[in-house]
Amino acid sequence: MLPAMVAKPRVAIVGLGRLGSSLAIELSQAGYPVSELVCRGGSPSRRKARQLARKLHARFSLPQAAHLDAEVIWFCVPDREISAAARSLARRGPWRGKAAFHSSGALTSAELGVLAGKGARIASVHPLMSFVHGVVPSLKGVPFALEGNTRALTLAARIVRSLGGIPFRIPAKQKVAYHAWGAFASPLAIALVVTAEQVAGAAGLGPRDARRKMLPILKQTLENYGRRGAAAALSGPLARGDLEIIGKHLDVLRSIPAAREVYLALSRSALRYLPVGKRRKLKTALRD
Repeated sequence: MLPAMVAKPRVAIVGLGRLGSSLAIELSQAGYPVSELVCRGGSPSRRKARQLARKLHARFSLPQAAHLDAEVIWFCVPDREISAAARSLARRGPWRGKAAFHSSGALTSAELGVLAGKGARIASVHPLMSFVHGVVPSLKGVPFALEGNTRALTLAARIVRSLGGIPFRIPAKQKVAYHAWGAFASPLAIALVVTAEQVAGAAGLGPRDARRKMLPILKQTLENYGRRGAAAALSGPLARGDLEIIGKHLDVLRSIPAAREVYLALSRSALRYLPVGKRRKLKTALRD
């Protein structure tokens, strides 16, 4: 039976890292039978996988003994391992009539091409969300970028909506740009705030204290951005065109060269994309 014909098809998860574990829990809570968790890894990884399998009433399998009798096989292994994992499991078919997904943000569904050759419908299904150890984020309202075979995408969109997510399609040739966008939204945003912690150190605050004291302004800034857009959320000396204060910032940051480079790069980005004050003079001041 084709997965699209099954109200809530059984799902097997291949790879039990942060994403795979979170996805298995969310799928189960949404009423999808998670029938099998496939994990290699060392002893700690296998122990966690077995514990999760018991919790979800799923079968735990090593790759070489995987049953893969679910209607949907969802690969959640690292990007560099997707193609190899698909090749190694291809002989554990049959695959005809099944759907095979992977969750890479940068790679296309072509990574599962060997399974398409055996009759599977393939797609890449990537949640635009951060997954870290010890946290299972809600997928409600989370955008999922979908790319692949039309019938697989129809099923993927239905599953995503059941999870509370928002599916949207993206062309294969635009996936890397999409993933780079996601990098700006999360890991590079973390790089920015950890750089801010270094500047806080120059003001006499430790990292933990800086993090706690930054949270209110960070939250309000994101709230302003979400409600009013980037231009209306801009404040401070850049918005005012306060060249004297910007100059003082650049002077004090000479003691933290890496942070000064970030300050200059972001200020130049503001100059390019945002309604900063005294634009012409600011452009001159930012020539370092």
